[in-house]
Amino acid sequence: MKYLRPLITICGLLLVWSVVVSLTELPKFILPPPGLVFKTLIEKYDLIAEHALITAVEIVLGLLVGISFGMVSALLISAYRPVRQWVLPMLIASQAVPVFAIAPLLVIWMGYGLAPKVIVGALIIYFPVAVGFLDGLNRTDPAWLNLAALLQKSGSKSAVRNHYALYRYIKIPFALPSLASGIRVGTAIAPIGAIVGEWVGSSAGLGFLMLNSNARMQIDLVFASLMVLTFMALTLYYLVDHGLRWAMPWQPDQKIA
Repeated sequence: MKYLRPLITICGLLLVWSVVVSLTELPKFILPPPGLVFKTLIEKYDLIAEHALITAVEIVLGLLVGISFGMVSALLISAYRPVRQWVLPMLIASQAVPVFAIAPLLVIWMGYGLAPKVIVGALIIYFPVAVGFLDGLNRTDPAWLNLAALLQKSGSKSAVRNHYALYRYIKIPFALPSLASGIRVGTAIAPIGAIVGEWVGSSAGLGFLMLNSNARMQIDLVFASLMVLTFMALTLYYLVDHGLRWAMPWQPDQKIA
């Protein structure tokens, strides 16, 4: 039943799509029927797969970079008060400036290669990961902190080692569920960065293929590319979700239907 529900949902959406096309009798270059889209997907599989592979690499790299920088930023903000005054404004500024405004500048500075797409993706993913992890670090159970303070007073370790141990054994483990939530949100929006980067300036990728196909009124190819992108995004999300559930088996509330 777990895997039957998504299948029923997809079939229902395709049925609604077909009914809308039949009732409105819209031209194929405005809203192609599902059958034509699937036919295009099969006939131009090689072309779509070639561009999809490039987009997949951009999405994964952007996700890894965004998660890494988000985790490091959250740790620095939480652990070191002087750093907080510098990093926290940058964290907020990363979302205050629209990505669409930054992407053209990145293309001008770095060219049409892989780097601008990865950076745009990382900027989008960075905020939810950093905020989620920081919130978890700041919400550590006070009872745990009091116990750690007592143990530190009875020990002979230096203040630096005690600070390190506090984060390693108490704060970080306690913040892992919040970090997982941030990673899930980042994974869900990861494709946006790659597609925005490809729209602004690229010669390959699903975003480029959709933009180029739309200019040529090949709307069936646009829909086929969009379906592949959706499948990639869902697959990545469920892989990350299952990986996080496997890494944190003590969190039953993390399971999804």
